[in-house]
Amino acid sequence: MSQREGRFDFVVVSNRLPVDRVVEADGSTTWQRSPGGLVTALEPVMRAADGAWVGWPGKPDVEVEPFEADDMHLVPVSLTSGEVERYYEGFSNDTLWPLYHDVISPPAFHREWWETYKEVNERFARASAEVAAPNATVWVQDYQLQLVPALLRSLRPDLTIGFFNHIPFPPYGIYSQLPWRRAIAEGLLGADVIGFQRSSDAANFFSAVRRLFGYGTRSPEIRVPDGAGGHRSVIAKAFPISIDVESFEEVARRPEVIERARRIRQDLGDPATIMLGVDRLDYTKGIGHRLKAFGELLRDKSVSTGDVTLVQVASPSRERVEAYMQLRDEIELTVGRINGDFSTISHPAIAYLHHGYPREEMVALYLAADVMLVTALRDGMNLVAKEYVACRHDEDGVLILSEFAGAADELRNALLVNPHDIEGIKEAMLQAIEMPKRERSTRMRALRRRVRENDVARWSQTFLDTLRHVGHR
Repeated sequence: MSQREGRFDFVVVSNRLPVDRVVEADGSTTWQRSPGGLVTALEPVMRAADGAWVGWPGKPDVEVEPFEADDMHLVPVSLTSGEVERYYEGFSNDTLWPLYHDVISPPAFHREWWETYKEVNERFARASAEVAAPNATVWVQDYQLQLVPALLRSLRPDLTIGFFNHIPFPPYGIYSQLPWRRAIAEGLLGADVIGFQRSSDAANFFSAVRRLFGYGTRSPEIRVPDGAGGHRSVIAKAFPISIDVESFEEVARRPEVIERARRIRQDLGDPATIMLGVDRLDYTKGIGHRLKAFGELLRDKSVSTGDVTLVQVASPSRERVEAYMQLRDEIELTVGRINGDFSTISHPAIAYLHHGYPREEMVALYLAADVMLVTALRDGMNLVAKEYVACRHDEDGVLILSEFAGAADELRNALLVNPHDIEGIKEAMLQAIEMPKRERSTRMRALRRRVRENDVARWSQTFLDTLRHVGHR
């Protein structure tokens, strides 16, 4: 694959470009690579293919010409402040996100948000069509761009088009609430291959297609009318995403990171057990349920503050969306109440940190933590669970994992919990605290084997191999 006359044989399309714009002290601007698994997964493919990446540069009302960064050709799609408010904060994150996450928070349905979502998706489709070479492969990412596959197919029927949905796809009883359910499903069916995190997500999509259109389905294939009296085959199946295991393990083996993990324990008063939660501050993550369970263990004297400390990292998220503002207030009130009741001068009950950290500090936290708490109410995958496992080269530590996170399909040697069951979470916490070293090591070895076998390179390779096979039929 190669670049031909300013057009590219491989194009990735996502809401955001894989770089962040940085304004220097002298007023000049540079671009810095964004952290994240998607960039890590696709960077080798992009380099091999000399591909292009289409996305929003992250700042509204800024026009940016295509540019090169990190050996990638980047094609910015500009958005106004109003479009960011309606397309991204509105329809993507206040309509689709809560709906696709089992209506944990009620979704808002506004027609003006939908109209802007359509307009922005059309802009992304046009930008992708312009940079794609004849017969190119285009891989569209995530729920913000669900209309792009069909729009792109109408503009460029020569393309091979993939789509990957990084979040859950809901059961039809929930999905059917969306007033624009047919248009979204039609948008997705423009792809040749549609990837989901879990087999259950793919099954939910099959159900929606049958209910809405009556198309013939035989997993993993959907027969979609081609408009000329025939059919085209769309493949829809699970491709569980993962992480760059080697890079996390390399950081975790650095002497300075190991020493930082030791200092973290010391700074927390050297408790016997450190429990850790690492999440975006999002209502899908089950942070409140986790805090409630821990507070009850302290109240019941099942654990004591000097012996057990909970560290909760809650990185800021969508701070202009009302539901997220309310969530932050609720979480911080709960943390304050528990700390007021149970902390001592030398030992905090909960160390609550409302900001993000660089990778080295996160890895040190993973190494310092005896118990990792991933109690999401609903999650497409949850890569934090896999990051914790990848970092534990000492083959120690216990992972408590929600059965409603996609990672639960693979990480069966974790302690699986129903995050709505507070008593169940409490029992899992106590089991993790009391677990013998031999059992911890046995479980962690099995978890590490699984994460190594299914790393991020295998995810991208498996998806793209499927896409190439479909494209060559």
